[in-house]
Amino acid sequence: MATELELSELPDGLGLMVRFDGQRSVAELTSAVNTVCARAESGDEQTVVVLCFDAMSADCRQWPGEVDVQQVNRWERAVRRLERLPAVSIAMLQGTCGGPALDLLLAADFRIGTSDLRLLLPVNDEHFWPGMSVYRLVRHLGVARARQIVLWGTDIPLDKALDLGLIDHVDDDVAEAVRTATVLTGRLSGREMAVRRQLLLEAASAEYDDAVGTHLAACDRELRRLRGSAGQLPLAATERSGS
Repeated sequence: MATELELSELPDGLGLMVRFDGQRSVAELTSAVNTVCARAESGDEQTVVVLCFDAMSADCRQWPGEVDVQQVNRWERAVRRLERLPAVSIAMLQGTCGGPALDLLLAADFRIGTSDLRLLLPVNDEHFWPGMSVYRLVRHLGVARARQIVLWGTDIPLDKALDLGLIDHVDDDVAEAVRTATVLTGRLSGREMAVRRQLLLEAASAEYDDAVGTHLAACDRELRRLRGSAGQLPLAATERSGS
């Protein structure tokens, strides 16, 4: 698999880009995701991971193919690892995308699609694949909208993906879109992004009284970060902390 993984450095050393072939086996795709995660977790200065999905045949709707539940478990753990990376993740989808695209799209921080994007849902024999994409759809969209996709949907064209918030930006110039998104998100701290991502994910299910402690801890972390980077807090923040 190592010789088949299209992994490259982004310009200016901001991070990594990997190209995914959605028609590869689950084992190969799992290995690819874990390889990218290991590189991003290595402790260097790279803060952005770009996941590129090339167009595939509209006939390749079935997912995950001939696998057992242990392989499915390894895949889900790899996606979860990506979702919790101390790095900003960008998904770039073009044309017709299926297979693992929905799983990785939902795990990414920023999602770009081309104008001809059509997201094929993971359907086998007319039934939506009951993996963790169902869970993430509910967390992202709510039960009502997720139900429409899981029980009755066939595929998602670009306009619907934008309406649902599954795509953040549209651009047919793939190289330029990746470059712009990388420069913008590369200014962010990967670890600080991970903190905010986790707060967003937990907010969908946590009660206020359970969440407030976590948010206060994040605020304390941010105040300490600001003191370290600026030497002192802004005046308004100083006044509030002393009140």
